[in-house]
Amino acid sequence: MRNLFVSSLLLVLALTNSASADQRPNILFCFSDDWGRYASIYRDPEQPGLNDVIDTPTLDEIGRSGVVFNNAFVPAPSCKPCRASVTTGMPFYRCGSEAFLHNQEFGKAKDPYKSLPGFSEILVRNGYHVMHWGKTTSKPAKRTDKNHLLPICNFSQAVSAAADKEARKQEIFSFVRSNFRNFLDRQPDDKPFFYWFGPHNSHRDWTRGSGKELWGLDPDSLKGKLPAFLPDVHDVREDVADYLGEALAWDAMVNELFEELKARGELDNTLIIVSGDHGMPGMPRGKCNLHDFGSMVSLLVSWPERAKAGRKIDDFVSLMDIAPTVLEAAGVEPPEHMLAKSFLPLLTSKKNGNVDPARDHVIIGRERHVGQSQPDRMPYASRAIRTADYLLIRNFKPDRLPMGVVYDPDASPEDLLQNHYLAYPDMDASPTKVFLMTNRESHAKYYDYAFTARPEFELYDLKRDPDQVENVASNPEYAEALKALTDRLMTTLRETGDPRVIGDGKTFDEMPYVDPDYPPKQWTKKELKF
Repeated sequence: MRNLFVSSLLLVLALTNSASADQRPNILFCFSDDWGRYASIYRDPEQPGLNDVIDTPTLDEIGRSGVVFNNAFVPAPSCKPCRASVTTGMPFYRCGSEAFLHNQEFGKAKDPYKSLPGFSEILVRNGYHVMHWGKTTSKPAKRTDKNHLLPICNFSQAVSAAADKEARKQEIFSFVRSNFRNFLDRQPDDKPFFYWFGPHNSHRDWTRGSGKELWGLDPDSLKGKLPAFLPDVHDVREDVADYLGEALAWDAMVNELFEELKARGELDNTLIIVSGDHGMPGMPRGKCNLHDFGSMVSLLVSWPERAKAGRKIDDFVSLMDIAPTVLEAAGVEPPEHMLAKSFLPLLTSKKNGNVDPARDHVIIGRERHVGQSQPDRMPYASRAIRTADYLLIRNFKPDRLPMGVVYDPDASPEDLLQNHYLAYPDMDASPTKVFLMTNRESHAKYYDYAFTARPEFELYDLKRDPDQVENVASNPEYAEALKALTDRLMTTLRETGDPRVIGDGKTFDEMPYVDPDYPPKQWTKKELKF
């Protein structure tokens, strides 16, 4: 009789757990490489901008069906440290080997990153059906064959080379949907799913002129809409138009996933999160910079069963907060060491604007991207605090250059366009970079925005200077703000164990984070290509 009672109890518990699993949300995480804050839902009627010339109907629909975050920032404006932080819910500087893109020495020393579980790993352990597709993170639970990604991740190249360009577009979009459909078809009945969709078509390089040819984006339509730190010339406008074309391709890809969920009746209990890992590549103040152009990103979140639609939230959110948010939504307790903070209360709130008074700032930072790993050739190590009124950047090594040094001063424009290692390697090779370097004298102001040395402190008054081109750190009128923000930034960095500021502050400039023997004195063609 006792055995029968125990068996019955176990059966009830099993059914209860199964029902609980069925009620947990599915999670679709769309995370694009190098896609910043480019969606038409982010248009600002009071200020002309790049979003004025594009229409992103799917991204807009996701935003309208849920929440648009107006102040979302990456923890670091470089793919690897950003993704490590997003995955683990830890500041990038606590992610060991993932604190920057390239590091030759790791593997020869203990790596703190290996002890940090990724949230998708945790979801697998808690019964989720999981797949990472495309460029995701170094901690995937499962991923697809990278060889299948080429037409999607090299979108403009694949479509530009096709005789029937519209047909090739549709072929690629259909492929996106078929991969998602195959994943859903394999979903066990008793498991919710987590799907990470990560194309990197917005990553350079893309086909020059593809913005106009494939999407009808006339570079001249951008006249007067470029931020103040970019020269308003044809080469730069065309470069930006080509990038915005990739944002339109991204919108169309996300549409395939969105429509598949609709067709299956899965939208209501699917948490959809759409964002990207940093701002525009190959541009001054963009990727690898702590200014808004490099660090402020889109964040659109929909969950019809839990999140009231049509809201816009001004609270500051760091993308590392995604990890505890996803886990909390899935009913999983985040690991104790995780320093990020779930924004689920913002999602489930009924409010617009500011919801949580504590969310009044974010911390951003960087060490290096692909810049050389010898201390005398590395780019800036920087940290920043961004509030509603100010951006304060502290450059810890102002004797260095922000994008690294020139390796080959005799490089031709053609070489510079093909290889970002030849000069200022932490800015990707691009037509804009070539324009700035070959027109250094006639466009000195813009060249300086990109490449010349910056002081230890940069302070920008955002109400007066939204494009962040006037550094007021040395202005006595801002002395009080400078001190208060610096104190707050440094206190947070110390409390969260940033190796750049605790101890002697030399951790990231010493082994195993640097290798004095890399790069070799003579580059090979294989090493120069990216």
